Amino acid sequence: MTRPDTPLLDQIASPADLRRLGDRDLIQVADELRAETISAVSETGGHLGAGLGVVELTVALHAVFETPRDRLIWDVSHQCYPHKILTGRRDRIRTLRQENGLSGFTKRSESPYDPFGAAHSSTSISAALGFATARDLGGMPEHGLGDAIAVIGDGAMSAGMAYEAMNNAGHLGKRLIIILNDNEMSIAPPTGAMSAYLSRLYAGAPFQELKAVAKGAVSLLPPPLQQGAKRARDMLKSLTVGGTLFEELGISYLGPIDGHDMEQLLAILRMVKSRAEGPILIHAITRKGKGYAPAESASDKGHGVSKFDVVTGKQKKAASNAPSYTSVFSRSLIAEAERDRTITAITAAMPDGTGLKQFAERFADRCFDVGIAEQHAVTFAAGQAAGGLRPFCALYSTFLQRGYDQIVHDVAIQRLPVRFAIDRAGLVGADGATHAGAFDVAFLANLPGMVVMAAADEAELMHMVATAAAYDDGPIAFRFPRGEGVGVEMPERGTPLEIGKGRIVAEGKRVALLSFGTRLEEVRKAAEALTRRGITPTIADARFAKPLDREMILLLAADHEALITIEEGAVGGFGSHVAQLLSDEGVFDVGLKFRSMVLPDIFIDQASPRAMYDVAAMNAEHIEAKVLDTLGIARLDQARA
Repeated sequence: MTRPDTPLLDQIASPADLRRLGDRDLIQVADELRAETISAVSETGGHLGAGLGVVELTVALHAVFETPRDRLIWDVSHQCYPHKILTGRRDRIRTLRQENGLSGFTKRSESPYDPFGAAHSSTSISAALGFATARDLGGMPEHGLGDAIAVIGDGAMSAGMAYEAMNNAGHLGKRLIIILNDNEMSIAPPTGAMSAYLSRLYAGAPFQELKAVAKGAVSLLPPPLQQGAKRARDMLKSLTVGGTLFEELGISYLGPIDGHDMEQLLAILRMVKSRAEGPILIHAITRKGKGYAPAESASDKGHGVSKFDVVTGKQKKAASNAPSYTSVFSRSLIAEAERDRTITAITAAMPDGTGLKQFAERFADRCFDVGIAEQHAVTFAAGQAAGGLRPFCALYSTFLQRGYDQIVHDVAIQRLPVRFAIDRAGLVGADGATHAGAFDVAFLANLPGMVVMAAADEAELMHMVATAAAYDDGPIAFRFPRGEGVGVEMPERGTPLEIGKGRIVAEGKRVALLSFGTRLEEVRKAAEALTRRGITPTIADARFAKPLDREMILLLAADHEALITIEEGAVGGFGSHVAQLLSDEGVFDVGLKFRSMVLPDIFIDQASPRAMYDVAAMNAEHIEAKVLDTLGIARLDQARA
């Protein structure tokens, strides 16, 4: 593949090299950086649009501030690929999101230029305020402590945590710089002489006049642009009378400015660096996918892409052999909603990822995207349930973590029938540890009255959607992974399962393999290999982690020499509940060999899902080895050798 010509970028080994260049050269660096980012992501896949939207901002920030002493903190960090290229990682940028390669997010262990790891939203202002406080109290980390700069998008700004942080920042009054990267506003951009005039105005004004200048800037624009500028400035209006919300919180507001105008960016950042005293927010208007037509024209602005052809933008997606779990959930929920007008769907800024986009098209009045606000999503669903609706709260496992208190306090204690559809269960691949669905079974199954299910295949998922729709006695959750199903025959519609009842998949002797979730396919493969050795395991699909199928589990324990549980989750989940049951029933007193296969007590870095499960020792060959070891056969084989 032909790489872009990047003569100036080739001279940038670290941000210090940017500071030796003139402003015109920095514009060229930005152009080359955009081309290099497009080229790299075309080979790896990843979050393209967000990075392209902040190319100029990234160059300007590193050129003006003295990173890594000045701490640059990217919220979520979908937009960090250009940052990584400029901070000594260009030679590895084509390992992005690959096994043993660069993380797709900022990561403290990867570089001193990543002062704070991120992948979930709305953390940057809190972290930056922490750095600012550490600076003022004499904290002395490696590289020292200078300015703290938080870059946060308008979507992430909608989360409650961002407001909590701004409220605290305004109260403390510490020097802190917040860049609001606003890539959703349809504002006419500042152009030509007026843009240049505003830059000079901002750069030349005494700091104490900045707020007045910002307030008056709209009136300086030509009439056709005033309305758009006012809309941008009013994005977050005060909840009280007068001024913007930021100013009411004690944060100086500057903007809106054109986030793609390098001269304007440099002038304003330099002025803020030299004059800022307390917290200040710079409102920059950017365009997601900027400079690459296929991304700009895409509905998601190139948010998450697979490998693609640079010329055409066409993505190189492998053909599907089976429907994805997410699509099966989507179709099943729509089918249930067609029969039940009380069914609603709630997501937190992930209508595509959770499969609810199609539901929204079919039932616009019953689908709610609440933005990046998982805590609100859970309690909103609780209110709907208390009001007589049947809400499905569809969230990724890793994001559901953010609403845990609300699950406990607002749902479980009140036994409200909220249905939790938990996508991205288990290890998810390129997004690595930050997006692993490892903990939901453990944190849900310990709640009184909670029903917890996991689908072994796509047909089972259909049944679990139907089960959740029919269940009104309290909260219920079902989990399923990212990616394709296993290709099983699909029913016309799901049938509600009996609560707390599993199923025997295959009868055998000596050892019982009790699976919870989609490791069942690997369990089947392991059983085939064991059969060739003369061992025919019993295979059972638990279906439920809570309530457990007590009768089935005790029979498995009574009829077999060994019982092994397998699950795609951390310790403390399904296997722990089975062990508790067996302990309570005194089963261990009579010599059952029990083992529980869970994710190891580590955070597993990005790789393919299969490679990650290799690290976790949970693929078919590992299950086979566990059976042999438990029965003592492996040790006998070793002894004979």
